[in-house]
Amino acid sequence: MRKFILTTAAVLAACGAEPNAAKSAPASGDSATAQPADRTFRDWLAGCDNGNDCVAFAGPTDGGTGWLRVAIAAGPAATPVVHVGLWGDGDPQNAAAPLRLQIDGAEFVFDPDPALGEGDIGRAGGRQAQAVIRALGDARRLTLIKGSDTVALSPNGAAAALLWIDERQGRLDTVTALRRGGDRPASGVPAAPAIPVVAPAPAADQTGMPGPDDPGPTLPRTLTDLAAVKECRSNLDWNPDLFKQTSHARLNADTELWGVPCDAGAYNLMMRFWITGPNGSDPRAIALQGVDGDPDYVVTNPDYDPAERTLRQFYKGRGIGDCGTFQKWTWTGHAFVLSEEIGMSECWGVPFDLWPARWRTR
Repeated sequence: MRKFILTTAAVLAACGAEPNAAKSAPASGDSATAQPADRTFRDWLAGCDNGNDCVAFAGPTDGGTGWLRVAIAAGPAATPVVHVGLWGDGDPQNAAAPLRLQIDGAEFVFDPDPALGEGDIGRAGGRQAQAVIRALGDARRLTLIKGSDTVALSPNGAAAALLWIDERQGRLDTVTALRRGGDRPASGVPAAPAIPVVAPAPAADQTGMPGPDDPGPTLPRTLTDLAAVKECRSNLDWNPDLFKQTSHARLNADTELWGVPCDAGAYNLMMRFWITGPNGSDPRAIALQGVDGDPDYVVTNPDYDPAERTLRQFYKGRGIGDCGTFQKWTWTGHAFVLSEEIGMSECWGVPFDLWPARWRTR
């Protein structure tokens, strides 16, 4: 299947409901699944996903690119992990310097995170993470340092964000609390809630479908005659080559997926998708649902993977891709079901792998 990792700029507003539309379905799961939530506490961001795993972030105060992340999974056995990151000015002399976090009068040296393989991202777990978190609650000044590079982070909101996570996960007054600890044992913390199960449909034979290096397939008349497709073509009159980057895959022996570019900007390409019968017959527009809001017919920087049976989108908040929203829907044989959603609302330089999750499935 053709992959689209193009860079373009503004997001197209959601189109209105269409007749003969195929809407995505929410993932089904245990009723105990938690509702994802996001909060802002002064300069700190906090969020928890549907499995009640939670994170909190501090960002820069002076326009620099640096951040601090506190994460803790749900359940009584979970322990917190702290990450910090700093994008400096590129001075090669700073590359080998340790990454240090100063909290008022205390200093913590972070080891590079081997999983991320980047020297400008540090990780602390165990006792070091607990010591950092204790200091954060009453901090007046946070500073990240790597050689001659320095970024000031905001402490404002740290205590409230950590307390909110304690409340959300049932950690208040326990030995596992981030902010308001007590003598209650870890066994008093609720177990992690269930997360939904999404089973992909069997893989379909893609013989005859375009490969990753092939040009976009020619749209059948059943699609080109649609008013929505004509509007998409009109939106891209300024660059007709973009409209040619169509996509086509087989969902099963009798069902196909067609993608049509519909609008573009500096670093986002917007497309619309239709489920059809063989050769594009009986097209039904797809409306995909995320955690928030009504179903949307527009998918940004999409990529359908026929091996995984997943349709993915990555809306970029800016060109380097350090903020935005990533969503993944799995084809179950009946509908595209949301199976993953992560997002980073602030462009602070946080790598994709550390973005807050909003929705998980298994």
